[in-house]
Amino acid sequence: MLKPYIMDLHIHTCLSPCGESEMVPTKIISHAKERNLSAIGVCDHNTSENFGAVRNVGEKHGLKVFGGIEITSKEEVHILSLFDDDEDLRKMQDIIYQNLTGINDSAAFGEQYIVDEKDYVIDICSKLLIGATELSIDEIIRHIHQLNGLAIASHIDREVFSIISQLGFIPPNLKLDALELSPKRVNSTSQYKQYEYPLVSFSDAHCLRDIGRSKTTFYIEYPNLDELKKAFHNFEGRRIINY
Repeated sequence: MLKPYIMDLHIHTCLSPCGESEMVPTKIISHAKERNLSAIGVCDHNTSENFGAVRNVGEKHGLKVFGGIEITSKEEVHILSLFDDDEDLRKMQDIIYQNLTGINDSAAFGEQYIVDEKDYVIDICSKLLIGATELSIDEIIRHIHQLNGLAIASHIDREVFSIISQLGFIPPNLKLDALELSPKRVNSTSQYKQYEYPLVSFSDAHCLRDIGRSKTTFYIEYPNLDELKKAFHNFEGRRIINY
């Protein structure tokens, strides 16, 4: 049976260098439940090391948590990747780490906390997660799809770190699955429909109050990537019903 699932698939944890320290598993799940979300996506910058803890808390409270990574290309474009399978997500992280240089400067960018499902800090990531990988946009999308993931261009309406701000346009034949609009998007989406990709909007939350401030409703059978893909293509009644 098809039914609406309200999703915010772009949420950061305290591991992202720009994420607030309050962005820990139990609080993220609590706020997501308060905002009546059906599913969330954990997409830290260039890493997935806090996904497991958030997913475990989500399972205890009946909330679906997708694993993902917000990847920075060498062009300094942000691409959201989402996965169903933990091993595929781990392989994507390995590829990113192999192509990400530099050590984090905690004085400049803050600590990058890896936490457990009880919100305790168990490690600190030393990689320069705020940096850009050596992977091109095309390479990132190819790796995501080879690992059965979804590739979504992040916040295309933003003035920094978006594909439009960095390149000035979206290259033709780029095999993106969708485009994300930021919570500050204009009411009309007509200027973005020229690109002929599905449009979604998520919060890009870096603090608790922003979780769910922008979300997309998927009319699907159950929350997994295959169903999201069908909704992107209006297949067998599946659809996005925000736009």
